[in-house]
Amino acid sequence: MKISYNWLKQFIELDWEVEKTAELLTNLGLEVEGVEVFESVKGGLKGVVTGHVLECIKHPDADKLSLTKVDLGSGEPVQIVCGAPNVAVGQKVPVATIGTRLYNEKGEEWEIRKGKIRGQESYGMICAEDELGLGKSHDGIMILDDSLVPGTPCADIFQIENDHVFEIGLTPNRADAMSHFGVARDLRAGLIQQEEKLELITPLVSNFRVDNRTLKIDVDVDNKELCPRYCGVTISGIKVAESPAWLKNRLKAIGLAPKNNVVDVTNYVLHGLGQPLHAFDASVIAGNKIEVKTVTSGTKFTTLDGVERELHEEDLMICDAEKPLCIAGVFGGLNSGVTENTRSIFLESAYFNPVSVRKTAKRHGLNTDASFRFERGIDIENVDYALKRAALLIQEIAGGEITSEIVDFYPNKFEDFQVFLAFEKVNKLIGQEIPKDKIKSILMSLDIKINNVTETGLGLTIPSYRVDVLREADVIEEILRIYGYNNIEFTSKLNASISQTSIYDDYKIQNIAGNQLASLGFFEMMANSLTSPEYVQLTENLKEENNVEMLNPLSNDLAVMRQSLLFSGLEAVSYNINRKKSNIKLFEFGKTYHNFQNERVENKHLTLLVSGNKNLSNWNVNDQKGDFFYMKGIITSILQRLGVEKLKTAPVKNDVFSEGIMLSLGKTRLVEFGTVKNKILKHFDIKQEVLYADFNWDNILQIVTYNKIKYTDIPKYPEVKRDLALLLDQNVTFEEIHNIANQSERKLLKDISLFDVYEGENLPEGKKSYAVSFVLQDDEKTLNDKQIDKIMSKLQQSFEKQLGAELR
Repeated sequence: MKISYNWLKQFIELDWEVEKTAELLTNLGLEVEGVEVFESVKGGLKGVVTGHVLECIKHPDADKLSLTKVDLGSGEPVQIVCGAPNVAVGQKVPVATIGTRLYNEKGEEWEIRKGKIRGQESYGMICAEDELGLGKSHDGIMILDDSLVPGTPCADIFQIENDHVFEIGLTPNRADAMSHFGVARDLRAGLIQQEEKLELITPLVSNFRVDNRTLKIDVDVDNKELCPRYCGVTISGIKVAESPAWLKNRLKAIGLAPKNNVVDVTNYVLHGLGQPLHAFDASVIAGNKIEVKTVTSGTKFTTLDGVERELHEEDLMICDAEKPLCIAGVFGGLNSGVTENTRSIFLESAYFNPVSVRKTAKRHGLNTDASFRFERGIDIENVDYALKRAALLIQEIAGGEITSEIVDFYPNKFEDFQVFLAFEKVNKLIGQEIPKDKIKSILMSLDIKINNVTETGLGLTIPSYRVDVLREADVIEEILRIYGYNNIEFTSKLNASISQTSIYDDYKIQNIAGNQLASLGFFEMMANSLTSPEYVQLTENLKEENNVEMLNPLSNDLAVMRQSLLFSGLEAVSYNINRKKSNIKLFEFGKTYHNFQNERVENKHLTLLVSGNKNLSNWNVNDQKGDFFYMKGIITSILQRLGVEKLKTAPVKNDVFSEGIMLSLGKTRLVEFGTVKNKILKHFDIKQEVLYADFNWDNILQIVTYNKIKYTDIPKYPEVKRDLALLLDQNVTFEEIHNIANQSERKLLKDISLFDVYEGENLPEGKKSYAVSFVLQDDEKTLNDKQIDKIMSKLQQSFEKQLGAELR
């Protein structure tokens, strides 16, 4: 939020330095994030002075140029070559002297230097208004008032305004400070605590009066819950034109582009007092009637930005007797606003339900200055005052007469909140005793009325503009804010407590897995839980009816809760690839959300995404792409780190994979992983292979919690390794060999591994060769050759008998 210091001084006469004021605002909770310098004319016309043309003759070498002698009020006249057709002797003109810096329309700087033009020296430039930034005309030089003294700075003549603008990072709860008056009100409270007792200047509206009653607009509010208060008045005989310089400067300082005098006044009151207003061209209001109501769902309405929108049945609209004119509290209509042909207006000031305005604004993707304030809650008691203030300003600037009484629909007056503040609670929450007189002083400076005083506390009435102060704790926060957080003393004693937690807490198991993945070169990502409803169409495993839909989505791409982490992960992969980072290893802990018939369900997952090379390219390392088996190794290492072993492998039943498998423990599914289908990758414009793994984290937590870790001492006796080269039928798997070996020798056989597979020449048709390694070990003694040979012979016989194996 931008706050002009000069504008702020219209509400409180403060002569502090800018830096000191910014520091106080920050201490009050209105954090000043930066201060910008504003000049109504860029450069401030420094170096531009009034000149008196003493002589003007034709340039000897150019028909369209003139040689002039100009008195700048500082000694000898100077020669200036001028190309303007209207330059003449006796004129008072603006002259940019040597060294002056001027700016073009794009804000680019250029410097006036001594030079020669067609052989004649020139010591400055006589300026047109567009060259000084005072207008757009370039027909000729500016002619100044003849009474001006040569050498008078043009900055004084044109009343160039220099200002400082505070950029305030306003928190959402501070609706009361969303205006210059609101900031001034806070500033006054802070100044009182610094013994600076300044009065708040409130613009007078006592001279508001009805001139005649020739244009009455009736108002009918259909839903008083959505519109608790609605005020309006008509003004006739106005002339829509450009705003005066002071008004344009106020708006420009805070980044608003002036439009016309009527619209500028509504914006001025909005940012000055915090009350949104809207001016309707009264000539387009059919039936001289305003109806505040909802309309039929699907009604078409074109807003000021030229976009045709489809209205929702809950959108509150400002209508006339025939058609909608404006989305209440959000945006005006294209055909009902003020134009240069407008001669009479209906000026609206209202209070709309904050929840209703927010829903409507988000539904249509609109964010305006008005909706920003209505959503957070404005002061309902300020509605009529702001209307009168705006009406008087429009009369002053655009002329016209007040041609109706103020229509004020306010059937149920809002009651101010009553709060009891206990002194003991103040000291307890703040951690330091604040004198009771100090507390009373702070409350009064905040316009919080003290109704009664007891030994234990205060009975208070909260002003209507403090919509965020509803509880005792809120009042204490206000006291602390004004008293100053920096004034609270800190104790040197440090208290700490140790909580008892389980080693199986989710975050601890997550850290184990996350650290493991980080050590393997993975990066953790966090995607939005909101996603596009279109993604469920990419797989038959997800159903559209199971989507958890947002009532007020921020956009169509964020309209539902995700049912899978895959698609948000692929968005991240695509984002990285498009930025030349094609070697990707990502992991994410997150939830999926499902709307089943009987209940809504949340499931937690850990997902991995691998694409591109496993390692960075290097001179002594060949590029190796991350493949299916690389992913399987990563997954297995994570499960082993968590103590999960004896996994069962099965084909995956998931159509997002072109090939994939599932790992389970018993009947509990743990992980599905594989290569993502090209059809899905194409949707995200990904042209390289992507491997994806999906851990059911809820199942893993359950297994890890009840998994008993077994351990044995490291054996003192050596292990023995023996190999067998087996000639087998091609349909025999290593799993069969593994199972037969374990059945034949359960006690001493510790490990079985396949280290070579051969199929090809010199082997009978339909045969293959497996080279299998066996590790034997006795925990109680050293094995001898006789025992080893006996075991190996037993294994060989088992393979021959059950698999038809032969030794090669």
